[in-house]
Amino acid sequence: MFRTITATYASKAAVTNVVDELINGGLPSEKITSDDATMLVMVKVPTTEVPGIMEILNRHEPTKIS
Repeated sequence: MFRTITATYASKAAVTNVVDELINGGLPSEKITSDDATMLVMVKVPTTEVPGIMEILNRHEPTKIS
């Protein structure tokens, strides 16, 4: 089963850093969607990987995460 996690950030730099860290951590880029205009990152991952992804997303201080 998969889960989509959405996080919003206060800056474009944070969005870039999150995406870079996710990719460098081994997550395929096709599982990540980002939008600099809305400063949003969406990640589609198996439910077993959610805790690790949440840790990365929270490191960059999201304004909202769901």
